[in-house]
Amino acid sequence: MTVGVREEPREAVRPRTPRRLPLPTLLALLVGFAGVGYRLALLFADAPPTNSDEATMGLAALHIARGDGFPVWFYGQAYMGTLEAYLAAPLVALAGPSVLVLRVPTLALYALFLLLSWRLTRRLGGDRWYALLVVAVLALGADRVVKNQLIAGGGYPELNPAGAALALLTVGLCVTGAGARLPRWAAWGLVAGVLLWVDPLILPYVLTLGALLVARRWRELAGRAGVVLTGALLLGAAPMLVDSIRHGRNPVTAVLAAGGTGTPADWADRLHGALVLGPPLAMGFCSPGRCATWQLWWAVAFPVLLVLAAFTAWHTLRRTSGGPGSPERVPAGVRLALLGGAAGVLGAYAVSNAAGQTPIESSRYLSCLAVAVPALLWPLWQAARPLVAHPFAARRLTARRQLAEVAVSDRPAEGQLAEVAASDRPAERQFAEVAASDRPVERQLAEVAASEEGGYRHLPEVESIKAAGGRPAGRRARMAAVGALAVIAGVLGTGVAATVDVARTAPGVHAEADRHRSLVDTLGALDVRNVRGGYWTCNRLTYATGENVLCAVVDDDLTPGFDRLPAYRREVAADPDAAWVAPAGSPLAARLDERVGAESDALDVVAVAGWRIYLPRR
Repeated sequence: MTVGVREEPREAVRPRTPRRLPLPTLLALLVGFAGVGYRLALLFADAPPTNSDEATMGLAALHIARGDGFPVWFYGQAYMGTLEAYLAAPLVALAGPSVLVLRVPTLALYALFLLLSWRLTRRLGGDRWYALLVVAVLALGADRVVKNQLIAGGGYPELNPAGAALALLTVGLCVTGAGARLPRWAAWGLVAGVLLWVDPLILPYVLTLGALLVARRWRELAGRAGVVLTGALLLGAAPMLVDSIRHGRNPVTAVLAAGGTGTPADWADRLHGALVLGPPLAMGFCSPGRCATWQLWWAVAFPVLLVLAAFTAWHTLRRTSGGPGSPERVPAGVRLALLGGAAGVLGAYAVSNAAGQTPIESSRYLSCLAVAVPALLWPLWQAARPLVAHPFAARRLTARRQLAEVAVSDRPAEGQLAEVAASDRPAERQFAEVAASDRPVERQLAEVAASEEGGYRHLPEVESIKAAGGRPAGRRARMAAVGALAVIAGVLGTGVAATVDVARTAPGVHAEADRHRSLVDTLGALDVRNVRGGYWTCNRLTYATGENVLCAVVDDDLTPGFDRLPAYRREVAADPDAAWVAPAGSPLAARLDERVGAESDALDVVAVAGWRIYLPRR
């Protein structure tokens, strides 16, 4: 009866349908584009405002592009590597010096941070809706946040994407086979080494994630993996190590000195700056340059969430089945490491003088708290999930949830697989293949759980499956869900308000940048090549002119100030026609106005919008 009948391949009977992006993934993509687009619009509006520190990094990029030098450190100090200058140098060579070309690499780093954070959230057990929440929080851009992310002033823009990359690599090293781990060991060491050169603020994350790797892979680290990791770490930190050996400088001492100089700050001021002002400023809850009282609520919520998330991760580690090497324990372990890193960053800032002396500006030292957002918000999402579950979760469970139902049920696996295969649910093809195969069911179930259709590398918690399937939550659970949703709404609402405040200040920032461009044009028309000015004037002016105008720093009393590039002072001192430049209304301008008059040695003044140029009388 079967003569002449040819068996068609399975693909011919059931053609593969094109895969579409799930709704939360599509929304996360749109939110990510909105976050990047918002920052791009700020860049074209000259916001956030630039300064001489960013211009110093620009001068380093200019020198690299010209081949005039290859600086290891931010000019004038022996710490904070110049990675941003090397990233911007090709653009400076192509388009010339400008603030925009300096910030194109930092914008790309921010986009990479969003992508890595989304992926990290998924690898740590979060569903796509939770990953969307994480992306939405990180897409908001308050004053201090966009400054940390976009200003190429040294260290901050690259810390967050590198920290997220380290966490992702840690997950991969903990769950992949030994044969596939050597490249990841090399990548982990290289990223960690580069971070130590660029800015040691990320060191707490390096230590906690490294401790997790040692705890899980210590046998492997005793062999080839340890050699590869050490070699890659030394390679990444090579600029710092070579320079320290050549010049006998200790970057650790320089970093500690940068934590605040002068009279030690009072402990009450340090704790207020670190614990009250620091988290709201660093996490994007404050208006430009200040924190209103109502925006400080995050100062209370942050430590509570930090402790609650750490307890949740520790509890999951304790009750999860399997030994230390069990992959089911990896997400909780990495979350705990991220939270420990965040606590370390906050603690290091709290003991520094900067937290008490300049808390508003120094809150940039807490910028890498954002790396821990996927772990920090996890308890909120766990509590809120019964109220925000997908409306079709009870009828259209994903392949991963169907697999979990099979795994936790007392009924025979083969019978359940047959039922699933006969249904129209998404996993029908996978389970039909499992049911028809002669291979052990348990092994095939593990493979399905690790597949892309399953969406995760580990099985979900049984409680989350039951909740998603529609089991009514208790009164306490509902109250917790409502509270968690209120906090999530507060996070998003406060962040949106602070973001709107930044957008409102953009026109004023753009007008100030136009005034500075007028200053540059006027100096060119006057054929001025050397000037003296304040610290926040000099390098910004020199970079904007591509070193056509050199500037030596003076203090308000006209005495020499801090020059990050001493060669500029020598050039200016040799020019008898060197001019003076000061912002209108500044103390320096008031002092120079005293020298304007009819005397032969007096100064002539040229007024430009927002600026005053003082020319020696010829």
